[in-house]
Amino acid sequence: MGNPLSVNTVFFTVLGYPMSYIELVGTILYVLSVWLVSRRNMLTWPVGIVSVLLYMVLFYQIRLYSDAMEQVYYLGASVYGWWFWSRSRQVKHAITDVDYSSRRAMVTWLIVTAALSVALAAVMSHVQEWAPGVFPEAASYPYLDALTTVMSLVAMWLMARKHIESWVYWIVVDVIGIWLYFVKDVRFISLLYVVLLALAIRGLVDWRSAGRRTASERAKRGRPDDDAHPAAAEPRG
Repeated sequence: MGNPLSVNTVFFTVLGYPMSYIELVGTILYVLSVWLVSRRNMLTWPVGIVSVLLYMVLFYQIRLYSDAMEQVYYLGASVYGWWFWSRSRQVKHAITDVDYSSRRAMVTWLIVTAALSVALAAVMSHVQEWAPGVFPEAASYPYLDALTTVMSLVAMWLMARKHIESWVYWIVVDVIGIWLYFVKDVRFISLLYVVLLALAIRGLVDWRSAGRRTASERAKRGRPDDDAHPAAAEPRG
């Protein structure tokens, strides 16, 4: 067997698609990390970090440098999320103090998401004119692609901060991804997004239930706006 971290080292071929070891392991760990986070399990962060590192190496090898740089953000957010979640009250490795952002924060994030999506789409709509050597053809569905990229970045941050609405972002991203990759004839990734959508829906249901329990406990203690744990007393944003 060759270098398992090389994209050219193929584990098996399915429907004519060569699946490398690094892509297979990275994908399995990514799906596992999503399943773990849907259950509010702390292990999501170390598992996710390994997946991010593998994808970073993968994207670098196939010269998708923007995607590789995006993994740097996910790596930083994962390290931060691991640290931030470790300060929470846990029951069997699952955090309990998930909550929604404040209304003001929600509106702010929606405005930021919309503004950055439009800006990124405007750039990607003309990038083939500015850098034809790097981007020889016009981008496909630049506005949808930009929207899912920005929403993924925002969702990752909201999830690290334990905010329930992060799952709404992921659900929108997954629905768009299923359609986008299907029409681009990347059926394997489209199918993967179906799995991710199911996990995101499960995550939203689980986190909302946990959020209601947290709110109920706070109400019983007569402290609706904070928690006994110091991390919960920080401003929500």
